Amino acid sequence: MRAAGDGDGGTETLRSGEAPRLARPSPPGLIRTVLTLLAKELLVELRTLESVPAMSLFSLSTLVVFHFALNAASLSGDLASGVLWVTLLFAAMLGVNRLFVADADEGGFDAFLLAPVDRSAMLLAKACALFIYLLALELIAIPAFVLLLLGPHSGAGWGQLIATVILADTGLAVIGTFVAALAVRTRSRDLIGPLIALPMLVPIAIGASRASAPFLSAGAHEGGGARWLLLLGLYDLLFGLIAYAVFDFLLED
Repeated sequence: MRAAGDGDGGTETLRSGEAPRLARPSPPGLIRTVLTLLAKELLVELRTLESVPAMSLFSLSTLVVFHFALNAASLSGDLASGVLWVTLLFAAMLGVNRLFVADADEGGFDAFLLAPVDRSAMLLAKACALFIYLLALELIAIPAFVLLLLGPHSGAGWGQLIATVILADTGLAVIGTFVAALAVRTRSRDLIGPLIALPMLVPIAIGASRASAPFLSAGAHEGGGARWLLLLGLYDLLFGLIAYAVFDFLLED
């Protein structure tokens, strides 16, 4: 008995009574895997509400403390941008600490390692999920900051502020994902994670503060922060390459 094939080269002779062999399905591509993992992350967050509400409540509480502790009617310039980005930085650490906890405690790492997919897909999916969490945090924290602490300003420079937020969030997401994967298997992960992450995130806080200071000044003006945006972009690229290079080893150890 001869099975049908594509020409003579594609035919295969089958013995009488032998079942035909089914072709193995090809493993999913990187983009499909990332989108699947990202959808899972967002669905879990919507069901559990573990990260974004905690980050938002922490940022609101911190801004209220700054409002009363500084005893100033309003802030502007470098002081305003410093308060904003330090608040966002510490709020982001709550999401970083929870990023891989469910995978470590419920066997998600083992299941992912058994799947025939690119290991870097988890890094990209987790970083994208954390990036979305940070955007959701800033949709709550920045209006609260404007209401509680920001002084009068001209409102110019929105493009530079948006670029600063995107670059800073990218760095926070990449470094946070890298550090979370590094610390999640340790016994004191809630302590080790921030201790490792904060020194690496300080340049992002400094660059974001300097880049957004012109927008938060009473006489806001365009320019003055382009070099800080460039430094943020280079810093993001550097740690993105480092995380991509070593993530496979962190996942398997």
